[in-house]
Amino acid sequence: MKHTISSSIQLVEDHPIASDNSDELAQKSSDAQHLPLPLVMKLCQLLTIEKIVYCHWKSNNALDRSASGENDLDLLVSRTDISRFTEILSRLGFKRAIGTAEKNVVGITDYYGYDAVADKMVHVHVHYQLVVGHDMTKNLRLAIEEPYLKSAVQGNMFNVPAPEFEFLVFVIRMALKHLTWDAIFGGTAKLKYSEQKELEYLQTHTNLDRMMDYSKELFPFMKVELLDRCIQALQPGASIRLRLKTGQELQAVLQARLRHGLMIDLIMKIWRRISLAIRWRFFGAPSKRRLEGGGIMIAIIGGDGAGKSTAVNELYHWLSKNFETTKVHMGIPAWSWTTIIIRSTLKIGQIMGLYPVESSMLETLQQKSLLSPGFPWLIREVCRAHDRYWTYVRAQRFSAEGAIVIFDRFPVSQIQLMDGPQTERFVSQLEDGEHKKQFMTPRQSNRLVQALIKLEQSYYNRIVAPEILVVLRVAPEIAVQRKTNENPLEVRARSQEIWSIDWQQSPAYVINSAQSKSDMVSQLKSFVWSKL
Repeated sequence: MKHTISSSIQLVEDHPIASDNSDELAQKSSDAQHLPLPLVMKLCQLLTIEKIVYCHWKSNNALDRSASGENDLDLLVSRTDISRFTEILSRLGFKRAIGTAEKNVVGITDYYGYDAVADKMVHVHVHYQLVVGHDMTKNLRLAIEEPYLKSAVQGNMFNVPAPEFEFLVFVIRMALKHLTWDAIFGGTAKLKYSEQKELEYLQTHTNLDRMMDYSKELFPFMKVELLDRCIQALQPGASIRLRLKTGQELQAVLQARLRHGLMIDLIMKIWRRISLAIRWRFFGAPSKRRLEGGGIMIAIIGGDGAGKSTAVNELYHWLSKNFETTKVHMGIPAWSWTTIIIRSTLKIGQIMGLYPVESSMLETLQQKSLLSPGFPWLIREVCRAHDRYWTYVRAQRFSAEGAIVIFDRFPVSQIQLMDGPQTERFVSQLEDGEHKKQFMTPRQSNRLVQALIKLEQSYYNRIVAPEILVVLRVAPEIAVQRKTNENPLEVRARSQEIWSIDWQQSPAYVINSAQSKSDMVSQLKSFVWSKL
C-alpha cells in the first residue's frame, strides 16, 4: 500500500488534470482570494485515485472557502477506509491534533497540514461517524453514514452528498443547536449569518419531497410533519413558542440516539459554558489543540542582527492560531524572588558609587571604580543562570503536557559569548587586565569565586538541548549594519563566533538569515512543520 500511495502522489504532481482543474476552479471562484490550495487539490486527487469512500458532508455552499483554507474541510470517511485515508494524510504532511477533553468526541478527529506554497494551514475535520448537535456536547449520533456516503457524487474537487441528505442532516443539526430552551434563553436561538446562508442555499437546491422520502426511510420514528416544523422554526421571524415546542419534540423523538440523557446534556452545556468563560476571563483564550505526537521545544539561536526576534514572533503567530503554544526568552529570563532580593541589594552599592552600573562583560572590564566590579558581576551572572534554569524547567513542563515551546535564544555548548556560563571566562580576563590592581578583585584561587563558578555551571548543566534547534547565520558585516543601536565590537564578536562554528557536527538546522525575511520565514516554517 505504501508503494501504491507513494506512486499516486507522484502521479498527482505530474498529472495534467491538476493544472486543468486549477484553472477551471480559479475561473469559477467568485473571489480571487478563494483559489484552491495546492495541498487541498493534491488531497482531493489522491482520495479519488485511491478510491477512498468519502464526501465533504456539510457547508457545501462554501466549498471555495474550504478549498482555499479559509474554512475547515469537513470530511465524512467510511470506516473501512480509515487506515488508507490516514496514510494519505500522513504522506501529505498532515499532523493529527487532539483537543481539550470536552472537544474530544469518539468518531471525530482533526488533522492539520501546512501548504508552504500559499503559507496557509489546512484543517481537516474528519468524521468517521455522523455525531452532531450543539457545539458544546455533540450529543446526537446519526447512524446513517453508509447511505449518506452512497448518495455522494464527484464535484469539481470534492465528493459531495445529495443535497436532500445534506439538508436533512442540516435541519436536525440546527434544530438541536438553536431550538432548545437553553439556546433560546441563552440568546443563541437565531442562526448565525453563515448558517442562514447555508439554509437558503439548501432550500433552493433540495427536492423537499425526495428529502421527506429519505427521512421516512432513515428515521421512520420521526414524522415528516415534525421535520417540516423544524424547517419553519429555523426561518427568520419564527415565534419563540414554535421554536421551543419544536425543539422539545425533536429531542424527545431522537432521545434513543443521544449519547447522553437530556438532563446530563444540559448540565454539560452549562458547565462547559462556565469553564469557557473562566478561561477567557483569566487566560485570554480557550485551550487550543495539542499535537498527537506530544509537545516539543524549539530554540532559535543566532548572533545580533540575525533576525531571531522576527523568526520567533512569526513562528509563534503561525502555530499559536491552532495549537497550544508559548514563547520564552532565555536571553532575558524573568527574575525570581531570589534574584529580585539579591539584585536590589547590589543596586544599593551602585547608588552609593562603590562600583559601576550593570553592563556587558567588555564594558565592565573597561570600567574604573573604587571597588572592582567583579564580584557584583559574578553574582548577577549566577542569578541569571538560576533564572534561566527555572525558566527552562517551566517551559519543559509546559511541553511535557503537549504544548509547543519556542525559545528566543538558548544556551548551547558551542557558543561561549551568549547565554552560557560566563563567570570563569570573566575572572580569567579580569586577572589579565588592569582590574587585578583594584580592591576586591575576584581571583580563580578564591573559594567564593570557585563556588560561584561551580554554581553557575551546575544550572547550565541541567538545561538539556531542545528537540529542534535552529541557527540563524549571518555574516558579521551584515549583522553590524543591521544592529546599529549596539556596540559594533560586541555585535561583530558574537556574530563571528556563530559564523565560524561548524554546525554540521551538531543536530542544528542552519538557515542563512541574510536572505529576505519572507524566504527565511518560509524555510523556517517548512522545516519546523516537518519535525512536529
